[in-house]
Amino acid sequence: MRFIMHVVLPVEKFNEALRDGSAAKTMGRILEDNKPEAAYFTSTDGKRGGYIVVNIADVSEIPRLAEPWFLNFNAAVEFIPAMVPEDLQKAGLEQIAKKWA
Repeated sequence: MRFIMHVVLPVEKFNEALRDGSAAKTMGRILEDNKPEAAYFTSTDGKRGGYIVVNIADVSEIPRLAEPWFLNFNAAVEFIPAMVPEDLQKAGLEQIAKKWA
């Protein structure tokens, strides 16, 4: 199942990683391990962060994906289920609408 991981990096902790030179290497290792479909980095509420699209076969994979962000950057991580247009077409919206009309 496809999820969007919303990662928010605390300013001070990430600043420390930038100053000591570990930020890029650590993020590279995490992303290599996460194997995202896509990754977009931006700011959220004045903090650094990103939206990372991952496929998860089983919810037991969530700690493997989230813990590196927690452990290395004290990040906040949220998992948001997401669909591509093909998934939405399979959802049966017309039948659901008829049932609840």
